[in-house]
Amino acid sequence: MSGAKKRTRATTGGKGPKQGAPAAAAGGRNATADGGTAGRAPGTGLAAPLSPGRVAGYVLLLVLGAVVAIAGGLVQAAWFPGGLLLALAGAGGLFYGGARALGRTGGVLAPGAGWLVTVILLSDSRPEGDFLFGASPGTYVFLVGGIALAVICATGAQMRANGAQAARLGG
Repeated sequence: MSGAKKRTRATTGGKGPKQGAPAAAAGGRNATADGGTAGRAPGTGLAAPLSPGRVAGYVLLLVLGAVVAIAGGLVQAAWFPGGLLLALAGAGGLFYGGARALGRTGGVLAPGAGWLVTVILLSDSRPEGDFLFGASPGTYVFLVGGIALAVICATGAQMRANGAQAARLGG
């Protein structure tokens, strides 16, 4: 018996590789005998199947992102600077809530995409001369601040999904 077969039988309990098992299950890196990856529960990886409830959650968050963008666009210009802070707090709350509700980075990406597309469409000038966002510093802070909040929430959601621990420097 060759060395590769001995190692394979030793890792699978002497039964040899399973028929149709992925190559990783036969001794690949970070593989377990049952075909899963080490340290990850089944169905929690990036390739986990989408359930109808999760798809509905993503669609709901996409629509809520558009609604928050419209409301923020109206509020940020009306009550400067308090309206700007309120609009950014609403966007940040939606992004953070989406990440916590779905437990995935997609919980931030869906409302972030809805928010960004809506803000871009509302800032486009029309032939009639109508536009919702004027060229003021508050408008740019709202646009850049919303994008920064989405990136911060997505990074935090990714770190939580990977199981990153809080670190203390100097201790």
